[in-house]
Amino acid sequence: MSNQVQDYPSRLSDPASRKMGTFSYLPPMDEQKIRRQIEWIVKNGWNPAIEHTEPENAWSHYWYMWKLPMFGETDVERILAELEACHRANPGNHVRLIGYDNYRQTQGTSIVVYRGRMV
Repeated sequence: MSNQVQDYPSRLSDPASRKMGTFSYLPPMDEQKIRRQIEWIVKNGWNPAIEHTEPENAWSHYWYMWKLPMFGETDVERILAELEACHRANPGNHVRLIGYDNYRQTQGTSIVVYRGRMV
């Protein structure tokens, strides 16, 4: 058994190879796994927020905010519905879910739920 680290040949010139955070190196999450991530965010008391951007701008620090953060929201179905609504309104964009940690005053997690396609 080899303990070598696998190389991921991400290149700016190859949009299909680009990775966006830790979760993007894993196989795509199905709906149940996404649901479990949302449940974890809610269980930890973090505030969910949804952002989106065009794939060609994903490397920018600025993504568009989809509505206001969902302060205090604990209904997983409502969060899933907002993710889907953002995706329907912006079908070519990446859509990500963020969990804001109230105590540390920072993003506790960020997960790209829908990936747009480069044109």
